[in-house]
Amino acid sequence: MLVLTLGLAYRFVPVPITPLMVIRLFQGQGFHKTWVPLSAINPSVPRAVVAAEDGNFCTHSGIDWHAVQIAYDDWMQTGNLRGGSTISQQTAKNVWLWPNSDPFRKALEIPLTYGIESAWGKRRILEVYLNVAEWGPGVYGIQAAAQHHFHTSARNLTARQAALLAATLPSPLRWSASHPGPYVRQRAGLIQARAAKLGPLPCLKK
Repeated sequence: MLVLTLGLAYRFVPVPITPLMVIRLFQGQGFHKTWVPLSAINPSVPRAVVAAEDGNFCTHSGIDWHAVQIAYDDWMQTGNLRGGSTISQQTAKNVWLWPNSDPFRKALEIPLTYGIESAWGKRRILEVYLNVAEWGPGVYGIQAAAQHHFHTSARNLTARQAALLAATLPSPLRWSASHPGPYVRQRAGLIQARAAKLGPLPCLKK
């Protein structure tokens, strides 16, 4: 009941804190987070994030079952649960669940993902994702990330800066957008090229 109530509320109000943020606070990493609406985020940011994390974001129903099957087969063979989650799944996980990729947590993602797809829609899902994603020690959300890494606002991020931020999403405590190594720079270049090909995202129209 609590999850349902919060799920309906988060369709309209900012998500104040997530389980990962609480964990990081206990680890002594601080808390830097400022919520901004999608309209206050440079369009290059959602394009870069979709290009990096979920190229089919606008067309799938929440879960890419082909990617799920590949991840399951890999887990059965190696014992390692690989990535492949959609942005919708990542948003459901970030808002309600713990960060470890164990099978039980992955199973809980499924109803939560379909729930937010139905109740929120694509535009709100991406808005929430961009505002709760981790982008460094104690740095959450695109506004805090823009300030921390580039001393600017989410509205004024360039396409290159957006690509660098998107490139670090898989491992934001190991990789830095403001001090990128060769791998992050190369990955950002690929993301920027993919984002340019995507163009405006149709599912973000009001």
